[in-house]
Amino acid sequence: MSSFCLGCGNSLSEGERFCPACGRDSETGASVPRLDPGVAFGLAPETSGKAIFSLVCGLLFIIPPASVMAVIFGHLAISDIRKTAGRFTGKGLAIAGIVLGYVGVACFLGFVGLVVYEVREEQHRMQSYKSTNHTSQTSVYAATSENSAVSSLRSLNMAEIAYAQEHRDAGYTCSLVELKKAWGLSGDLASGRKNGYIFRVQDCSSAKPNGPVVKYRVVAYPAAPVTKEAPAYCSDESDVIHVARSGSPFECLDRGVSLAESEVSHPKTWSAPQ
Repeated sequence: MSSFCLGCGNSLSEGERFCPACGRDSETGASVPRLDPGVAFGLAPETSGKAIFSLVCGLLFIIPPASVMAVIFGHLAISDIRKTAGRFTGKGLAIAGIVLGYVGVACFLGFVGLVVYEVREEQHRMQSYKSTNHTSQTSVYAATSENSAVSSLRSLNMAEIAYAQEHRDAGYTCSLVELKKAWGLSGDLASGRKNGYIFRVQDCSSAKPNGPVVKYRVVAYPAAPVTKEAPAYCSDESDVIHVARSGSPFECLDRGVSLAESEVSHPKTWSAPQ
C-alpha cells in the first residue's frame, strides 16, 4: 500500500521510508539533505559541460579571452559539482582548465608588460638620438655661422675699401647701407644680422678736422649663443681679423687674438689720400 510524503506530497511505495523527492523521513518526520533526482533514481553521473568547456578554453590559453573563460567556467563547474552531490563529475577537468587559464592570463600580462617596457625603451632611445642629433646639428651650425662671420667681415672690409676709393674726400663710412651700394652686400648683412651673428660698423674717425675718415671698426658677435662659447670677431682698417672666444665684442676690440694667415685671406688695404 502506498502512502504520501508529509513534506512534499510525493507518492511513497509500500515500505519506502525516505521520500525520493525531498528526502523526508516518513517515520520521524525529519528531513535529510536533498539528493539529486538523478542520484536518487540511480542514474549514472554526467561529466560537467562547464568543466569540459573550461578545459577546451584552457588548451587555447594563448588566446587571452579563452584563458579568462577557462578560469570562469572552471570555477562554475566546480561549484556545480559540489552542489549536485555526485550528479556531475569532471572536477579534474575543471581544475586543469583553471590552471591553464591562469597560465594564459599570466602570459598575457607578461606580454603586455614586455610591450610597455619596449615602448618606453624605444622612447628613451629616440630621445637620446634626437638629443645627440641636435647637438651634432648645433655644432655644425655653430661652425658654419663662425665661418660665415669671418667671411662677412672680409666682405665688409672690402666694401669699406671700395667705398673709400669712390669717396676719397669722405673716406670710410659707418653706414651699412652705403657699404651695400658700394660693394653689393647681401640684404641680411646690410641689415646687420646674418647666420646668427650681429654686425656693426662703428668708431669712424678722421685724422684731422673735416678730413676724410681714416679709421673704423667692425664687429660680429652672436645674437644668441649657439654654443657655450660662440666667439666674437672684429676688424678695422688694417683688415686684420681678431677673435674673442668669450663672444664679447668689447673683449675682441680690446684684446682679441689675430686669426692666422691660414684662416683668413686678406685683401689689399686702402690708404687715405695725403
